[in-house]
Amino acid sequence: MPVKRASVGFLIALLLLTAAAADAGWQHTQAAGATARAYAIRVVVPGQTGAETPTVSAPNDQVQFSGSFTYGTGPDGNPIVSTGSANASASALAGTNASATGSAEVNSLSVFGGEITATDVVAQAHAEARAGAAKGDITGSTVTDLVALGQKVTGATSVSLADWGSLTTVSGGASGTPATGYRGSVTSLEIRLTADHGGLPAGTTILVGYAEVAAQASPPEPPVQRPRPPQGKSGQKSLAPEPTPGLPPIRQPPQVTPKLTAGGYVFPVYGPSSFTDTFGAARGDISSGWHHGDDIFAPLGAPLLAVASGTLFSVGWNKVGGNRLWLRDGQGNLFYYAHLSAFSPLAVNGNKVNAGDVIGFVGNTGDAQGTPFHLHFEIHPVGLLGLGYDGAVNPTSYLNAWQHLQDVSFAGGDAWAPLHSLGNAPKPGAILLAATDISIADGLVPGSLLRAVRPLIVRGDNFSSSSPAK
Repeated sequence: MPVKRASVGFLIALLLLTAAAADAGWQHTQAAGATARAYAIRVVVPGQTGAETPTVSAPNDQVQFSGSFTYGTGPDGNPIVSTGSANASASALAGTNASATGSAEVNSLSVFGGEITATDVVAQAHAEARAGAAKGDITGSTVTDLVALGQKVTGATSVSLADWGSLTTVSGGASGTPATGYRGSVTSLEIRLTADHGGLPAGTTILVGYAEVAAQASPPEPPVQRPRPPQGKSGQKSLAPEPTPGLPPIRQPPQVTPKLTAGGYVFPVYGPSSFTDTFGAARGDISSGWHHGDDIFAPLGAPLLAVASGTLFSVGWNKVGGNRLWLRDGQGNLFYYAHLSAFSPLAVNGNKVNAGDVIGFVGNTGDAQGTPFHLHFEIHPVGLLGLGYDGAVNPTSYLNAWQHLQDVSFAGGDAWAPLHSLGNAPKPGAILLAATDISIADGLVPGSLLRAVRPLIVRGDNFSSSSPAK
């Protein structure tokens, strides 16, 4: 049957139910601080267990790298719900400038054996608060290529599904004032059954892509009257350090250099370059306050190489990292590249590359504008992924040991020319004319997005400058 527009009365009732579901996880009272929570999929079945992907929450920052998700078997023998990947992340920073970000992504979604499909489902919620001000948004929350019962569904809307259910996209709620802070939530896709269908009973709810955030600034600390330091027998003051009031303890970087694999790694920049050990240096634009990698300085447009054979994901743009991507090697170790001027033909989400393949080009996009051209490079060993973004280790010794390639090939030919910037990114140094598969994910969004190649329209992101993806 064709998809039909719901009546006005039905829409109002449905949106109220949706808002209640999205707000179910909130506490009714909110103290000063910041929190975030997100999950990719939740199937709620009356009288049954249902299923869900892991929920991440912050503080402390968390990232969930999930693989495919399947639930149940329908009358036709196909899974009731299936995805290519399902991932979530949460980040929060408390203090006089509080911020929080929650994000979830699902790709290649199929429900009821293909009756409902979507290429990508993305939920993103942001919150910021400081003295006298609080704001937030759900910018970036989208459902791409959504088809229900053979009909394409676009925009934030609600529709009926024949006589057995309803579907709502990009619904959320927000509340707060400068005095009380901001809290908001979004569910990017919600399917509700009003009658038995596809092996599930009436009353079942399928939520795809959920994120919630809250931020309330702490009041400025009043001046502290310090007691006179104790005097020793010699009359000298005690040298014991005193904690700074109102500041959370800084999470220190791991002081380990685990072995990644037996070999096969190459240096990430081709041609002349230089770098020094800046790992752990103070940084104010990330929540944990320290530099998570090394900056490798090289000429604008110098080729960037895959350091290992593996899979690319989160190819795209955010405010801090600019043009950036992640590489996962065969062992599960992760490598982060940021501030690229452009991507190569191989820079496609889910694409498998070999060590030494050209995946991008040196630049200074993101918060590196105005600095010398360089690659910000990070290593996240698989054994430390449980620490979230702070599982990064010092890349210096690895970089010193890896082979510098003297010759590389440019897969895809030499059709390079300046194009329009990506979203609110600055003009790239060069970009492949045919490379349209650039993700619109903000921040530390972990998933293998596997986006289909399609024309890209980016409306700009409002990701907080406290994004960990530096």
